[in-house]
Amino acid sequence: SNSSDLSPSFILAGLPGLEAAQCWLAIPLCSAYVLALAGNGAVLLAVRLEPSLHVPMYFFLCMLAAIDLALATATVPRTLSFYWFGSREIGFAACLLQMFLIHALSALESAVLLAMAVDRYVAICHPLRHAAILTSGATAKVGLLAAARAVLFFLPLPLLLLRLPFCGSRLLSHSFCLHQDVMNLACANTTPSVVYGLAAILLVMGLDAVLICLSYVLILKAVLRLAAWRERLKAFSTCVAHICAVLAFYVPLIGLSVVHRFGKDLAPPVYIIMGNIYILVPAVLNPIIYGVRTKQIQRRILSLLHVTDR
Repeated sequence: SNSSDLSPSFILAGLPGLEAAQCWLAIPLCSAYVLALAGNGAVLLAVRLEPSLHVPMYFFLCMLAAIDLALATATVPRTLSFYWFGSREIGFAACLLQMFLIHALSALESAVLLAMAVDRYVAICHPLRHAAILTSGATAKVGLLAAARAVLFFLPLPLLLLRLPFCGSRLLSHSFCLHQDVMNLACANTTPSVVYGLAAILLVMGLDAVLICLSYVLILKAVLRLAAWRERLKAFSTCVAHICAVLAFYVPLIGLSVVHRFGKDLAPPVYIIMGNIYILVPAVLNPIIYGVRTKQIQRRILSLLHVTDR
């Protein structure tokens, strides 16, 4: 269409040249989604049923699992309906809602990872004050503040796009809606959206990443002050699962950002693959990471499976 349209529909991106095989290529995507549902659901259930896990660290882990479930559910079912049933078109309102959910939930996950880093810092550097500082009430307040920050910072993104006309191509670069992807299809000045989107990312995810790094610098200094190597390893081993979760979130996020900023000449499937990695890798890996590192979660899940088998 060459005419301007304030409420367009958009076309989700498929895999060029592989349209006939998309129904088969969707099977790994569906498998990863089912694994994410099962893994994060198992973590939530294990923490709920195991009294020894009713501490701030695992409350934050439950928040992380719930966010991963919500983020995957906001994107993957719609992608699968496209791959299996050919439903490529997504309405303007639905696209903006999906875009807001992706960015807000990502900001929320970043905040929870920061809170978990602070929890590890207090537990290692101020162990005697840990129970007094990070109470259940404080954990709930942190979760509410993180949710409020995510909404306040990322609600303007779809509102800014509502003002823009869209004309010409409606084809997205991903199988779901992202702010920069939708914004690039507008046929008007997008400077306010560009500036605000970049500022929001830097002030939320960027600042969180800096604070997480700072917390680990302080943790490392405290660990190195311990006399025995065994004590150092034991103290730092409590952070391994969290470090893996941070990498599982930030590495795909940075990779997707680099692809959008500097990968203009890349083949279209690269955008689609990077987008799916960004959505699903944390959701799939986090339950595995914490399941392997936490014996209470292992025991509770194995006991549930045993009961089910009987």
